[in-house]
Amino acid sequence: MATYTSGVDTTVVQVRDVPVNVVAALKARAEARGVSLAAFLRELLASEAAMPPIEDVMASIASRDPVSYTVEDLRSFIDDERR
Repeated sequence: MATYTSGVDTTVVQVRDVPVNVVAALKARAEARGVSLAAFLRELLASEAAMPPIEDVMASIASRDPVSYTVEDLRSFIDDERR
């Protein structure tokens, strides 16, 4: 895994009152990936920050043309999956 902080301005973030079981689960996930908890959390936060806000996603979906289908279309899709 590349070092996330290379060439990036950084700051310290402190989170209080995180339940012990949540920290344990996050530590286990970090360990399973072979990275430190700090590296795992940096990547998790970066991933979350890169996602568009749900309002933007919903607005994009709402702006699309509606999809029309019949009951027979649904039956056909189900039958195709069973084959």
